[in-house]
Order: sequence, then structure tokens, then C-alpha cells
Amino acid sequence: MKNTNLRELIDDYINAYNDFDIEGMIASLHSGIVFKNFSNGEINLITNGISEFRAQAEIAVTYFTERRQTITSIQINGLKAEVAIKYAAILATDLPNGMKAGDSLEIEGTSIFYFEDGLISSIEDYS
Repeated sequence: MKNTNLRELIDDYINAYNDFDIEGMIASLHSGIVFKNFSNGEINLITNGISEFRAQAEIAVTYFTERRQTITSIQINGLKAEVAIKYAAILATDLPNGMKAGDSLEIEGTSIFYFEDGLISSIEDYS
């Protein structure tokens, strides 16, 4: 797979994410997608397969009134891409950590994408 094709898959996924477009996100994903979220060095979410990913994505869209991932750099090596991301969002609901609806959230992190059969097969988000 060419690096430009990998970059297009990542861009399509992130654009759909920013637009709250779950079907658009899923269009870039392999049926066996594995998603892992790490926060402060600890894993706090794992999904396996499209159905678990979709269920989590449907919950996640209710947490925000706005959200935007912006790529600040990208390194592609074979079937792996490491993407530096700036994330900004406005909460739609109160969170257990004390943040309230209407609060702004800004995070910088890294997303690592792996590819198989011309689709994204794994995403690891680190913040």
C-alpha cells in the first residue's frame, strides 16, 4: 500500500470523526478493528471488531457538542502510521472527573494506526 493511500485513510477517518459521522469512520476500518485508548499511561478502553467500535462511537458522540482532531505531524513506516494530534472539544455532559457540560477540553496526544487489507486494522490513542 502506498503512503498516500494510508494518509487518505487516516484523513477520511479523522474528518468523519470531526463530523460525528460514525458510518464515515467505519468505512475506513477493517472488520477486525482493534481500538485501544491510553490515558496517563494506562489503558482505559479496548474494543474488538466493528460492532464494539460502533457501540463505543455512538456513546462517545453524546459526550461532546463539538470535537476536532487536528494532525500536527505524521510518520508512516510500512503498514504503521504514528500521528501527532491536537484535540479540542466542548463537553455536552458532565464527566466523572469533575468537568462540566460546556467546558472546553484541549489535549495533545498520539494516535498509532495499523493497516491490513487496505483498511485501518488497529488504532491506539495515547494522551
